[in-house]
Amino acid sequence: MSIVVDTPADLPGVVGLTATGEWFGISQERIALFADATEDHQWIHLDPERAAAGPFGTTIAHGYLTLSLLPHLVLGLLEVGGVAMSVNYGLDKVRFVQPVPAGSRVRAVTEITSVEASAQGYRVYSHTTVELEGSDRPAVVADTIGLFVPMPS
Repeated sequence: MSIVVDTPADLPGVVGLTATGEWFGISQERIALFADATEDHQWIHLDPERAAAGPFGTTIAHGYLTLSLLPHLVLGLLEVGGVAMSVNYGLDKVRFVQPVPAGSRVRAVTEITSVEASAQGYRVYSHTTVELEGSDRPAVVADTIGLFVPMPS
């Protein structure tokens, strides 16, 4: 279920609300593509045989791959009308709680923790948990900041 507001000025009214995204698969192919994009070719990500005997029993996604998927995982969870653009403003805190095995699925649960008006628009602070399907522990926990810029009047 999404959080929906008509205008950026309505954002303070959604503080405390939570939305949950859809499950998204993390394939070995995606992990390999991320390794190529970042030049991080560590065996725990790319060598299924060696990884099977390693600490996780399989290949795992890069923590930064999971983090980089946040824009996709939260897409549509907060819908704001009357916006010229919205951008990632930053992160306050990120923790990689547990590895994401290749072939598993993750989803985002995001809670709006505060909203701040600024000269550019509205900064929305969220606490986002990336859940790992079948686990009671999250994969990633991140405090994110998005900037919503209103349409010019």
